[in-house]
Amino acid sequence: MTTKTMNGVDTDALFGALDAVKAQPEAAKFQFRTTNEWQSGTHSRSTISDFFGLGAEQTHRAAHTYDADHPEQLVGTDVAPSPVEFLLHALAACVTAGIGNVAAARGIELTRVESTVKGDIDLVGLLGIDETVRNGYEGIEMSVTIEGDADADALRKVVERSVSRSAVFDMLANGTSVSVKVGR
Repeated sequence: MTTKTMNGVDTDALFGALDAVKAQPEAAKFQFRTTNEWQSGTHSRSTISDFFGLGAEQTHRAAHTYDADHPEQLVGTDVAPSPVEFLLHALAACVTAGIGNVAAARGIELTRVESTVKGDIDLVGLLGIDETVRNGYEGIEMSVTIEGDADADALRKVVERSVSRSAVFDMLANGTSVSVKVGR
């Protein structure tokens, strides 16, 4: 059996997954997890190794670890990106993955996809100096450059579809309930 791929996407598997979820919607319920451990100062390390999906506990092929820190200008040691920079990375990575999938599903071969994501934060909110200024990003801008074997309108529609289906974009644009419990 030959695997049909486009843009590095196994399109048979992609359409197979869509059909499987349509037949068993409960298989679409996933829970992703990370554990984080403080290292020192503003430096911490997250480990991502398991998740729930397709009705059962799942394990990644290998545990993934990511360090986070703050730049020296914000009293960190700058050994890793800051958490707010990871958020920009998550948005870019989610939209880019979607672009690859959507283009493959539409039979469009991509030759280039690049994005730049920028977020503006005013530290007077984060530092508690002005309670009227929010702690997080005031706004995020993403620009995407896309090239492939389709016209500009078709490529724009690929990006638009990816953005409309992006989990990270949805969480940022529409907010997500977050609860924090403290234990010992």
